Amino acid sequence: MEFMIDDDKKGLFSDIGLLIMRVSAGLMMAFAHGWPKIQAFGERAEGWDGMFFGLPGALAVGLVILAEFVCALLITVGLMTRLAAIPLIINMSVAAYAHFVMWGDGFGDTELALVFLTIFVMFLFTGPGKISLDEVISKRRKAME
Repeated sequence: MEFMIDDDKKGLFSDIGLLIMRVSAGLMMAFAHGWPKIQAFGERAEGWDGMFFGLPGALAVGLVILAEFVCALLITVGLMTRLAAIPLIINMSVAAYAHFVMWGDGFGDTELALVFLTIFVMFLFTGPGKISLDEVISKRRKAME
């Protein structure tokens, strides 16, 4: 029993599910994680100086903001979704490593980074679904051919 969904509606329900996941994960990442880093850029840059792969703090924070804010918003609207997922996958991998190995926070504090990592890996493989700007652009390109 497939939750009593007609075969002709399965694609629609999948696309709605992807939309819900994109919007919720993208907005949570952008505004709960990226935006606070933008607001505290100077403090973060000083604290992170040399901490991640020897990068200057300002560069490290800038890369994190690019992933957590800009790429998260791209995923939210479904624009360049697969490409935008890559910096977020790298970012969440580093965050999970930092929490678990560098800072010894244990699994509880690492769990959120792993959940986001899983979500963004999913978008790398699935794409954004049909309810997205990627789909609108794709349809327009096809119409122009």
